[in-house]
Amino acid sequence: MEKEILAEIDKAVRRANFSLRRDVFVLIEKAYKLEKNKKAKLALSWIIENVKIAKKKNLAICQDTGFPLGFITGGKKVKVDSALIENIKKSIELSYKRNYLRASIVSPFFRGKPGYKGVTVYLDFNPKIRGLEVVVFPKGFGSENKTKLKMFNPTISFKEIEDFIITAIREAGPQACPPFIVGVGIGGDSSYALYLAKKALVERIDKPNRDKFLASLEKRLLRRINSLNIGPMGLGGKTTALAVKIKTHPTHIAGLPVGVNISCWALRSARVKINNVKS
Repeated sequence: MEKEILAEIDKAVRRANFSLRRDVFVLIEKAYKLEKNKKAKLALSWIIENVKIAKKKNLAICQDTGFPLGFITGGKKVKVDSALIENIKKSIELSYKRNYLRASIVSPFFRGKPGYKGVTVYLDFNPKIRGLEVVVFPKGFGSENKTKLKMFNPTISFKEIEDFIITAIREAGPQACPPFIVGVGIGGDSSYALYLAKKALVERIDKPNRDKFLASLEKRLLRRINSLNIGPMGLGGKTTALAVKIKTHPTHIAGLPVGVNISCWALRSARVKINNVKS
């Protein structure tokens, strides 16, 4: 079982770091075709070339191979215990090391020599799936550092929420390597809102939200973000963001948490399924 997990996780780590997700790449190509600003168009062409070379030569898409995250989802009749979780974390660590991906994890206070230990995983369950699904998500920290959270009063207007999200993108600016993919989590408590924002980023970004209200909100936010004229790598143009994705959850009557988690253009994740994990 341990060998199967390591093999599947290794596939995910390699795919996430060496091959940009198809849905992301399609939107980058679309942005390139529509862009009129010469500098912005050139920046997008560099991104496209970079992605193609990385895939062809099995090289990391970005030198920042991120803080490795894992989203674990258990389905029907799956036994999940501490040993399985530790096995998955260890497999991600080993895969990073064996594929010569940059060690970037340090002690929060004493820093020291970077290593691979410290992989963070999130556990959830979905009775609609079978087996165990693991999403490996290398989160680059140029964009992670621009994360925002605000605990709103529940009586605020939708416009105030939108303005908060737009301000977060404006403040991120070129330092977070646009064009962005913007994850937004609304509801739960403070930590869960930020979890939802991250979870939104690992789902397909080229499809509209199934919820019509959220789809309309995503579309409106994307339009406002792209009017900021930050553009690819801060060079102006039409595309400051490729997509906005929103996930929501019920919250307390006295509050309204809103979390914003940005990904740079190199939104990297890969999903694998591990079978034979039965109760």
